[in-house]
Amino acid sequence: MALLECQKLTKRFGGLIALKRVDLQLNKGEILGLIGPNGSGKTTLINCVAGFYSPTSGKVVLEGKDITGLKDFEVNKKGIARTFQIPRPFPRLTVLQNVIVGSRGDEDIAIRSLEEVGIHSIKDAFAKNLTTHQTRMLELARALATSPKVLLVDEVMAGLNPVEMEETTALLGKIREGGLTLLWVEHVMRAIMKTADRLIVLHEGENIAQGSPNEIASSKKVVEAYLGERYML
Repeated sequence: MALLECQKLTKRFGGLIALKRVDLQLNKGEILGLIGPNGSGKTTLINCVAGFYSPTSGKVVLEGKDITGLKDFEVNKKGIARTFQIPRPFPRLTVLQNVIVGSRGDEDIAIRSLEEVGIHSIKDAFAKNLTTHQTRMLELARALATSPKVLLVDEVMAGLNPVEMEETTALLGKIREGGLTLLWVEHVMRAIMKTADRLIVLHEGENIAQGSPNEIASSKKVVEAYLGERYML
């Protein structure tokens, strides 16, 4: 049984169909990459899983239990945490205070989360003064502090330089090795192709392909819809 499933997930916004009967299975302990062009429905899917949107039809199932339509805080209590494309820290709180909010007041858990992502040394800095990389690490720490079973990572590489991307890629691998399961939305192909166990490709709201990074990189359908040219691993 998959840890997390989306079954025929559909989301409409008026006349726009953002997701069209998308099926997805996320197995315990894996990194599943979710890729596709802008507007393909990736973040909409994350929002439906995380409880920010209610799907128009279909189901979200966690550990065999239907969690479709639960609010975001209810989904989080069930064991799903997420990061955002645009980080949303509390700018006038310190790094540690931000993560304590995520840990529901447990400072020990907050400190461990900061240590895990490598920013414990700036725990007393105000969030408004952080670099892009530090802010993204704060986002990860806040999500980890909720002690999730599944982590939804939405474009964590955006705005990072090549060195920071390498460090972040290694960190996501380390987080998985610690027992967490990841669903990762990303546009930086080199990072996700290197790290993900499997990939799912969305295009115009539909799941057009899934498989190993090698299979996806050599798929003519994916190359035409998204990659633009054959991706060389």
